[in-house]
Amino acid sequence: MADEYGRKWDRCLADTALKTVTGLGVGIVLSVLLFKRRTWPVAFGSGSGLGMAYSNCQHDFRSPYLIHGRMVKDQ
Repeated sequence: MADEYGRKWDRCLADTALKTVTGLGVGIVLSVLLFKRRTWPVAFGSGSGLGMAYSNCQHDFRSPYLIHGRMVKDQ
């Protein structure tokens, strides 16, 4: 049980980092190309990435019977 909990935390932190950095990058690109170097696309992009990661982590911790990457067969 502790092993699965640790794996969920690792997955959650990696997902949070990936989505936040991706949202930040998209926000920077949109800010430079479309919005005349305003700061709100950067904040919106990183906030959206952080919000999606939070939602994924919340779903992952609230569903304890899902095993990622494995198929469980009924006997």
